[in-house]
Amino acid sequence: MKKLLFATAASLAMAGGVFADGHGGVKLGIIFGFTGPIESLTPAMASGAEHAIDEVSKSGKLLGGKTVTSVRADSTCVDSAAATAAAERLITSDKVSGIIGADCSGVTTAILTNVALANGMVMISPSATSPALSTVEDNGLFFRTAPSDARQGTVMTDVIMERGFKEVALTYTNNDYGKGLADAFQAAFEAAGGKVTISTAHEDGKADYSAEVGALAAAGGEILVVAGYLDQGGKGIIEGSLDSGAFDTFVLPDGMVGDSLPEAIGSDLDGSFGQVPGTDSEGAGKLVEMAGDSYDGSAPFVAESYDAAALIMLAMQAASSENPTDYKGKIIDIANAPGEKIFPGELAKALDIIAAGGDIDYVGASNVELVGAGESAGNYREIEIKGGKLTTVKYR
Repeated sequence: MKKLLFATAASLAMAGGVFADGHGGVKLGIIFGFTGPIESLTPAMASGAEHAIDEVSKSGKLLGGKTVTSVRADSTCVDSAAATAAAERLITSDKVSGIIGADCSGVTTAILTNVALANGMVMISPSATSPALSTVEDNGLFFRTAPSDARQGTVMTDVIMERGFKEVALTYTNNDYGKGLADAFQAAFEAAGGKVTISTAHEDGKADYSAEVGALAAAGGEILVVAGYLDQGGKGIIEGSLDSGAFDTFVLPDGMVGDSLPEAIGSDLDGSFGQVPGTDSEGAGKLVEMAGDSYDGSAPFVAESYDAAALIMLAMQAASSENPTDYKGKIIDIANAPGEKIFPGELAKALDIIAAGGDIDYVGASNVELVGAGESAGNYREIEIKGGKLTTVKYR
């Protein structure tokens, strides 16, 4: 039944057919790359966000009993013009009161600067990780439940160094995410005494990456760091490297982590490793249990998506308003101490506490703690490919 509920909500939303009921409903936009280079990740992410939305709506406790529905839109992950147009439709046509997303850093920046600022719209991204988003002008409207790649660069350095590698080649997808992560990693790796033999961009969507692989191989390196996307260019770089024998071990940052990559490449990927935001916290386990077989609650950025949706709705309750101008200032208060800790499955309880004038500390599924410019302090799951499957090594 749960699987049918999520599938039905998703299909209605994609068709633009989700409408608030007569009791005064709230709409939330979900703008992820349902097509594009991370399309294998986004269905579970959207289901995570919609799980929180359904939980709050069924409780009947938000703002005196308002229902909440979702409207999906496609960011494409890489086409800023298409993402901007989709976000404009969410705001002007669908009349959403908050946006969960976007997913990839470039389109997130485009939506924020071109649409959200002009319309005073709150955005909480579960997966846009570019360090540049820490300093972008946002008028207090932008937050993220995933940590900045400034931290991922340091974590990735530790993961590589602890495995005894000191010399790497580096390729990155040619956009804000790829360049930001590559720069953060190279700075951290070289500061730790490592050597980056080459740092070069690649484009997504190409049929042949032999030229890029040739340049990487000529520069040398014990392993290849692929700061790309698992469903497009990053995958192509790895396949070309394996076919030519240029590299046989790959470092996989968050944009490369997902089941579709080892499923496509198989056991040739064994021994490759990397990291993705994640935690083994109590909340993470609760979300996996709640998701059951309806979607994969442990998949990359699913916990962060559930939490992004939950934070928006709880902030609305705290502000007694669904207007982003009113509730934007409540998000960090809701996310951090002091207050009663709130985990997945406890959103109705949180709404009651807030309505009674109490304080909550939303921990959620990703161990939420918002710092600085409204972004996650961050935890990471170290992964390794074994037997053609993605496995967890430990948490950091």
